[in-house]
Amino acid sequence: MNTNSTAVASSFLNDLKTKTADSHKKLEELPVSMSIMSPDMKIEEYAKYLNLMHDVHADTEQTVYPLFSGLLGDSEQRRKKQLIEADLAFLNYDLSNSEKVFKTENISVPFALGIFYVVEGSTLGGRFILKNVSRVPQLSGDKGVSYFNGYGDKTGSFWKSFLNFLSEYEQQNNCGDAIIEGAVFAFDSIYNHFESR
Repeated sequence: MNTNSTAVASSFLNDLKTKTADSHKKLEELPVSMSIMSPDMKIEEYAKYLNLMHDVHADTEQTVYPLFSGLLGDSEQRRKKQLIEADLAFLNYDLSNSEKVFKTENISVPFALGIFYVVEGSTLGGRFILKNVSRVPQLSGDKGVSYFNGYGDKTGSFWKSFLNFLSEYEQQNNCGDAIIEGAVFAFDSIYNHFESR
């Protein structure tokens, strides 16, 4: 990327962050979201949150992944549904039946990338959550926290490589509005799913 295209990419990413900020904040303020950051978090609250996120990842892997499997070279490494399943199995919690989270038809690749931006971004946030949940004796080892551990030490670099890919895709296809629309839709869909359960 030359300096000019780097500035354009940076402008798009700032736009994306700014235009999703309200939806992001609203989601973080839900009781179920706040419960896992509480110093008094209970295992039941943790399991409930994981169950809800399992729905998000199951739907993402079924609906969104197929749309850009040929575009994003490391998309298979980014699957996390199985990590949540392993965590819940360790805690002896039954996984509830998966529910659809993203209720829309015929989504475009840019819109899907907006959804993926939100889901992938939650991995970055998961590293902060991990610090809190690791205080619970049952979760103080490496068992039961594989989802929030994300990509481990590579979480930051995985996030940066995705943002680089997203910026380049947006520049080549001039589709920033559709990506932002998908991201806002994702935050709002996850909010509605969390609130209804």
